[in-house]
Amino acid sequence: MNENNSGGSIRRFVRGATKIEPHELAVTLLSFAFLFALMFAYNILKPVRDAMAPDWSDVDVAVLWTINFVFSAIAVSAYGLAVSRIPLRYVVPGVYGFFAASFALFYVGARAFEGVNYIEMAFFVWISLFSLFHVSVFWSLMSDIFSRQQAPRLFAFIASGASIGTIAGSAATVVLVKLVGWQNLMLAAASILVLIVPIVGMLRNLQERNTQSSDIRQPDHNDTVSGNPLAGFSEFVKNPFLLGIAAFIFLYTTVGSFAWFEIKNLLEPFGRDERTQIWATINLTVSSIAIVTAMFATSRIATRFGLARTLALVPFLVAMGLLLVVANPLLFAVLGIWVVLKSGNYAITRPTREMLYTIVDREARFKAKPVIDIVVYRGGDTLAGWVFAGLTAGLSLGLGAVAAIGAVIAFVWAVVGLYLGRAYDRVSEEN
Repeated sequence: MNENNSGGSIRRFVRGATKIEPHELAVTLLSFAFLFALMFAYNILKPVRDAMAPDWSDVDVAVLWTINFVFSAIAVSAYGLAVSRIPLRYVVPGVYGFFAASFALFYVGARAFEGVNYIEMAFFVWISLFSLFHVSVFWSLMSDIFSRQQAPRLFAFIASGASIGTIAGSAATVVLVKLVGWQNLMLAAASILVLIVPIVGMLRNLQERNTQSSDIRQPDHNDTVSGNPLAGFSEFVKNPFLLGIAAFIFLYTTVGSFAWFEIKNLLEPFGRDERTQIWATINLTVSSIAIVTAMFATSRIATRFGLARTLALVPFLVAMGLLLVVANPLLFAVLGIWVVLKSGNYAITRPTREMLYTIVDREARFKAKPVIDIVVYRGGDTLAGWVFAGLTAGLSLGLGAVAAIGAVIAFVWAVVGLYLGRAYDRVSEEN
């Protein structure tokens, strides 16, 4: 077989397996690598954060989530100001460089003041902000680069970079935490984020040179996003479609927060390093399930069944699982719900939800989207945290009763997904 035939066979396999057109391959793979590196760094830090929480009460964590909500609102406002005044070619890499520097400072603080509770609490709040900001900025860039026609085909494959990055980061954490300790993981994550900065520029340059397809947008990354720097807050309030996305995220994080609190309490008897390993193993399991789905099934589900039913799929499965927990309220069942929720989010819900932003304008992508992804998300965490503390510490409700409340929320979440998907389809048909 000659090289041309071999290359053609590879291209046909890639196109058949992933629905990526040949001229889209380079920019798609680089986007995949970008997300892989982001999630690798985050999943080194995430088990460290989650391992801290069992040392604090449910009320303590609810207070920290409230502080994080306030910081999220401030951070999104600052980001809106940045995209209004600074060209996007500098804003996106600047975000990741800033967070890399912050984690290096936390490493220094954790080493110099080991065991100081306030430093650990500050890290918990900061990594919770980073956990949403880094992905929101990434998907803003993706929805700016790729067209509405490309998104259903490409976003699922790109999103699989999150699952693979989570697997790599979680596996690395399982091994490294015993060798170097949890503090040194902060420095490792900061180093990875520094490497991401040039990847942003490479992606931009590749996208600008790619003129083989009219499907690929050519936004001017030297431009700022015009308008009021705080317009993101008012933009989504006035727009029913963006309000629907906000409600979808709010309901998702509420269900997830209930499950996370239960797992937190379950891990209380374990030590810090053991908790870090357990959370890393959970993350590894989630991503192992998500990766195959994201790479080979999500795009087919979205194109065959439509966005409405795709968005409602994971909420429906979670609701049914919670009803099973009501009938059989065992703590290990909560771990199963968590795996379904998170793997479904990585593989199906997140990439299909990001497709919704391909039909809105640029100001909505770079200003309203961070408000929804970060402030609304953390608002859901904050409210859910206080509600959970009230249900358990205040009303002394058990796992079954809390699961029943969660099931109702999940069913409402599914209905909102149907609404968003149908609204997207209507706009797509009109255009």
